[in-house]
Amino acid sequence: MRRLLAILLPGLLLLTACGGGEPAAPEPTSQSAGETAKLDSLKLTENGDKKAPGVEFTKPLEVKEPTVKVVTEGEGDRVKANQIASISILALSGKDGSTLEDTFPKDPEELELTDKLKTESPVIYNAFVGAKVGSQLALAVPGNAAAPGAAGAADTPAQPTQVLVVKVLSAKDAPPVLDKPEGEAVTPPAGLPTVKDNDKGIPEITTAGVAAPTALVSQDLIKGTGPAVKETDTLTVNYVGATLAEGKVFDSSFDRGEKATFPLTGVIKGWTQGLAGKTVGSRVLLVIPKDLAYGDAGQGDAKGDLVFVVDILGVK
Repeated sequence: MRRLLAILLPGLLLLTACGGGEPAAPEPTSQSAGETAKLDSLKLTENGDKKAPGVEFTKPLEVKEPTVKVVTEGEGDRVKANQIASISILALSGKDGSTLEDTFPKDPEELELTDKLKTESPVIYNAFVGAKVGSQLALAVPGNAAAPGAAGAADTPAQPTQVLVVKVLSAKDAPPVLDKPEGEAVTPPAGLPTVKDNDKGIPEITTAGVAAPTALVSQDLIKGTGPAVKETDTLTVNYVGATLAEGKVFDSSFDRGEKATFPLTGVIKGWTQGLAGKTVGSRVLLVIPKDLAYGDAGQGDAKGDLVFVVDILGVK
């Protein structure tokens, strides 16, 4: 989804603010929105697998509101709500048809058709939910007028309408996310922080008498039976973090009442190294030296060597 967002910004922000389109059908079909007549001249020519289609349209193509429609309908099953659609994208200048971005030769993007997307970007959500696999959609994102720069900065040039051709390659059900760890309890070796659930089911960490780690410790407390985590995965977890020296909790998704979802490449090294290879359903105790956490400076209350209890609830 990152590359798609990068292509659409800032136009995607406009898509989130605009509704329109047809009313929802009992069995959803892809919903058009915006100035769809402006896309009537757009014609596609297939060029084969992993290649963007040839695109022709009357130039310049300009829209004043986010616009989307199915250009060619596929022959596969309809994409359903809460599925993950694999897509390829060709982004063109509406002014002259020049290519701005082409992801067709690369690995497909994944677009998660979640309730969050439905709320934040209903135009995008309604266009893809109900579209048939194999369909090609056209999106036109309004351009921006030139703007003067801030003091000492260069002016921002005008940006033409962007035209995106998006092909739906496949759709799959999102992997389930657990509510709590599931698996076989594991007795950890002596000398590690102890973990016990309180009466609310939240793990509490005791660190008294535990020596500073000389290396990363990644210890299963519950061994899950789900798929193994890869460093490139995005995880859904619950966790508690505490300082080793004092046992003081500095962060807890349990306290916020909401699971956390993040790419494993986007966290501290102790998490990346300590959770890769673990299995979904596991509860993992991490004892992380400061050089694999936030260093000598720390981050807020997260200073020095750190301890985490992490419940791995889902992966994608």
